[in-house]
Amino acid sequence: MVNIVLVNPKIPGNVGTIGRTCFAIDGQLHLIKPYGFGDISKKELRRAGLDYWEHLKLFEYENIEQFWQAHKPNKRHFFATTKTNINYFENRYEKDDFVYFGAEDEGLSENILCMDKTQNITIPMANDARSLNLSNSVSIIIYEIVRQNIQNI
Repeated sequence: MVNIVLVNPKIPGNVGTIGRTCFAIDGQLHLIKPYGFGDISKKELRRAGLDYWEHLKLFEYENIEQFWQAHKPNKRHFFATTKTNINYFENRYEKDDFVYFGAEDEGLSENILCMDKTQNITIPMANDARSLNLSNSVSIIIYEIVRQNIQNI
C-alpha cells in the first residue's frame, strides 16, 4: 500500500480529498502537524473525505521527527517538489513507498529536500506554472505508483 505523507497541510478540503484517494487505492495517509486548520475533525475535511474517512488508514504525528522515528528515511522515501528536474515518472516505485508533500503555500522544507536530492521528484509543468493543487499532485503521483504496481495493490 502506498504511503502518502502530508507535512503541515493547511487546507482541509485537500486533506479530505487526498484521504479519499488513499482509501480508493488501499493506501495509508500520514499527517504531520502542525496543521493549518486545527484538527482533523474539521467539517470541510470530513465533507471532502465523504464516508470513506472513517475507514481510511490514517496516522498523525506531532512533528516530522516523530514520523521519522516510526519510518526511518531510506531510498523508498520520495519528496515531491518543484525544485528538481527529476520527473516523477522516471522512478521505479514499490507498493509500500512513502511520498512526501509539503504545505500548499510553501512545499517541503529545505532540510527535508536536502536529505537525499536523488529522491526529489517533480511533476513537469509548462507556461511558467509555479505549482499544481496539492490533491491533484498527490493523485498524479499516486496513480503512477498504482500503474507500476497494479498487481500488488
